[in-house]
Amino acid sequence: MKTIKFLLAILCCSPFLMANNARGTISDTTGFALSTKNKKKPRNVVFILTDDHRYDYMGFTGKVPWLETPNMDKLASEGAYLPNAFVTTSLCSPSRASILTGQFSHSHTIVDNQAPDPGNLTYFPQYLEKAGYQTGFFGKWHMGDHGDEPQPGFTHWESFLGQGVYYNPTLNINGTRVAYKDSTYITDLLTEHAVDWLDKRDKDKPFFLYLSHKAVHAAFKPARRHKGKYRGKKIALPSTYDQTKTGKYRDLKWPKWVADQRISWHGVDYMYHENNGIYDMVVDYCETLLGVDESIGTVMEYLRKEGLDESTLVIYMGDNGFSWGEHGLIDKRHFYEESVKVPLLVRCPELFEGGKTPEQMVQNIDIGPTVLAEAGIQKPDHMPGVSFIPILTGDKNAPSRNEIFYEYYWEYDFPMTPTVFGMRTDQYKYIKYHGIWDRNELYDLQNDPDEMYNLIADPNKQEIAKEMSTAIYDWLESTKGMQIPLKRTIKYRFGDFKHPDEY
Repeated sequence: MKTIKFLLAILCCSPFLMANNARGTISDTTGFALSTKNKKKPRNVVFILTDDHRYDYMGFTGKVPWLETPNMDKLASEGAYLPNAFVTTSLCSPSRASILTGQFSHSHTIVDNQAPDPGNLTYFPQYLEKAGYQTGFFGKWHMGDHGDEPQPGFTHWESFLGQGVYYNPTLNINGTRVAYKDSTYITDLLTEHAVDWLDKRDKDKPFFLYLSHKAVHAAFKPARRHKGKYRGKKIALPSTYDQTKTGKYRDLKWPKWVADQRISWHGVDYMYHENNGIYDMVVDYCETLLGVDESIGTVMEYLRKEGLDESTLVIYMGDNGFSWGEHGLIDKRHFYEESVKVPLLVRCPELFEGGKTPEQMVQNIDIGPTVLAEAGIQKPDHMPGVSFIPILTGDKNAPSRNEIFYEYYWEYDFPMTPTVFGMRTDQYKYIKYHGIWDRNELYDLQNDPDEMYNLIADPNKQEIAKEMSTAIYDWLESTKGMQIPLKRTIKYRFGDFKHPDEY
């Protein structure tokens, strides 16, 4: 197994970071550090974020043969598809906070969908705004208990409360709420407003567009023009679909909580406490995704017409993955591949040629450093991530991860999933549970990509399990994550079928 060095390198004495820190900087009155020696022209950036889009549900991957995503396919062919892109926490608010702050969940402390912003966070668009960028936010914020109020770092703001709605939304536009009727579809509305903002921008200033879609979050509702397109279509059920039903999971040494969750809110036999079949729900999901694909096409067509498509960095990403029956589960939160992996498409012909599929592991904490680097802004020290552009340009000195770390904290609303800490290398994945009397997990991803055979008790794998468990604690200690950030939660539970309407 590879020696575990990357994390400590980026936290302590990485040559990459040392080179960056050696640059001259000035600190303005806000405490932001801006590079003074980097003469690079600030690059325009479009960042498109979608909700619950798993990494392989795109046409070009072939995972779902009947799924059509021509604009995502084009982004991949003209740019890059990073198949090993991961989130640090597979849940909406923590992941979005990690994207915006460049920090792990235990650092920014927005550990679930209710945890509030602690009030001391800096979002990377604030650095862009300070450097003269026009910054526009359109769509789902949903970071902790925030409402729809404008947030720091954005010169233009359009958002909605919480999860929002697919039809007839109300947007908070720079502090004024505007209600839309006549079956207005949220994906189309956000795209239209984002392109309109681009069109009316100051052409003498660089821009950063953050287009954050509600889609494809449950309950899935496609645009009317897409409803029924895939009616009757079926996916091939995953190889790990039945084991928690037949009892085979015991021989495979899966944790019992996974079997218990089969009939819970996030299990295939009681999905979202409804009796819907998985095939129909996947169809709704894929039809809803079509609106997102068209949104990408609309934005790209605008850039092309304006002559900006060669120089603009376009990044498409999901906030977390999604299980469709693997291990008898749906939704996210767990550390299995389909939950923690996300789609990451990157295009900028001025920087690199298209058709790339680099295998290096990247994480959502790398988004901020990547955008800042292309803006000519020095990455702040509190961001452990790095720019992934050197990977795409073929830089032989590009920083490369030997491992990624994962954390998820037990939620009051969804007590079926325990607290999880994990580590993944190119070959192995170790999953450690906290506060539950159950088995940990170890998988050989090269020989068992479906994560079928838990090797946690294999005599030949004990040193690997020990080393990875040690590395998790080293990571937590070095990043001040050895205390679970508790948050006040005083309300009725949502999603807990055993204890409804109880505090």
